[in-house]
Amino acid sequence: MNRIFRQLLAALLLTLFAGLAQAQANLQLNTPSIETLKKSMRERHAQLKPFLENGAVGLTREGGMALRDANAVPLPQRAAANSLVAAENADRSSLYKEIAVANGKPEWEGEIRNTFAQRWIERAQPGWYVQNAQNQWVKK
Repeated sequence: MNRIFRQLLAALLLTLFAGLAQAQANLQLNTPSIETLKKSMRERHAQLKPFLENGAVGLTREGGMALRDANAVPLPQRAAANSLVAAENADRSSLYKEIAVANGKPEWEGEIRNTFAQRWIERAQPGWYVQNAQNQWVKK
C-alpha cells in the first residue's frame, strides 16, 4: 500500500515538474521539510484508504480531501476521520508551499496546488470520489 502511494507521489512530482518546466521549477528538490511532509502523508495513507474506498472521503479539485459523506463513517470513527482529513490537508498545503519556497518562487504555490490537484484526481483509484470542475462529487 505504501509502495503504491510512493509511486503515485513520485509520478505526481515528475508530472508536476514537466508541467512547470517552462518556469524552470525544480520539483525534485527534497528539503528536510518536504521529506517530513511526504513521510507523514505516506504513513497516513493506510488510515485514509478505507474512507476513500467506501466513499466517505473524496479528493477535492483544490488539491485536498474532504469528508464528503459522514454517514459512510460509523459514528465512533467520525472524529478520527475528520482528524485524518484535516491532517492530510494541512500536510498537502504545506507541501505545495514548501515546493514553491524551495524553488525560490513562493508565488508559484497556487500553480503547484492546481497541478497537484489535477494529478491526484487523474490518478485516483477506480471507485474513489473526486470533485469535477463544477464542484460535484463523481465516482471515478
